[in-house]
Amino acid sequence: MKRLGQSGQKGILLYGEPGTGKTHVVHYIVANLPEHSTILVTAEQMLDMEEHFALARVLQPCIMVIEDVDLVGRSREDISGQKAESRLNRLLNEMDSLGTDADILIILTTNRPKSLEQALATRSGRADAALEIPLPDDDCRERLFKQYGHALNFQGGALAEAVFRSKGGSAAYIKEIVRRLAQRSIIRGVGPLVPREDVEVVLSLAEAERSPFERHEETVRRHIVEQDDEDDCGSC
Repeated sequence: MKRLGQSGQKGILLYGEPGTGKTHVVHYIVANLPEHSTILVTAEQMLDMEEHFALARVLQPCIMVIEDVDLVGRSREDISGQKAESRLNRLLNEMDSLGTDADILIILTTNRPKSLEQALATRSGRADAALEIPLPDDDCRERLFKQYGHALNFQGGALAEAVFRSKGGSAAYIKEIVRRLAQRSIIRGVGPLVPREDVEVVLSLAEAERSPFERHEETVRRHIVEQDDEDDCGSC
């Protein structure tokens, strides 16, 4: 690309429900590009965006990962404070200021693609590709149960029941279900056997826990955003 006078910079947006494996994909990419340095930017580090981009330039070739980019890249329509809009502008400016000779791969992740500023999510040169990491389908969930539960012995339709009852669950959710099934088999003294009855019990309890937890997670995230805007108003 450089020999043809084209930019080596690339931006990739990974989006999907929580726990689907976006961070796992990032780890896979990083592991297969060992000659690249990696900079991970998380929520509490987004205030120092300029410093991270400066470091990325020094460490080229470099992979720069910005997790939960919606925390700093929210749509302008949803921004009510000067500080939040200033952080968004700094992020866009830093991405635009990378030269055509920059050897920097920028990976953005988000659980909320619809809340992103379109100038960030759809403009070529910033996010050149938006890739969804979806919730696992029936076949994928079956393979995940076998992968995570490779030391377990699912009995008499237990695996099929687990796949059916876990519809809509993420890879992280399935991993936790397998852990609970293993724990239950140990407590009952039948490990590594997992009967269908244990699957029904474990998944029933997990289903009862999921809804209030998801509501709490959304409330916490909304509080972070609203508090940020309140801080802006207090400084005006």
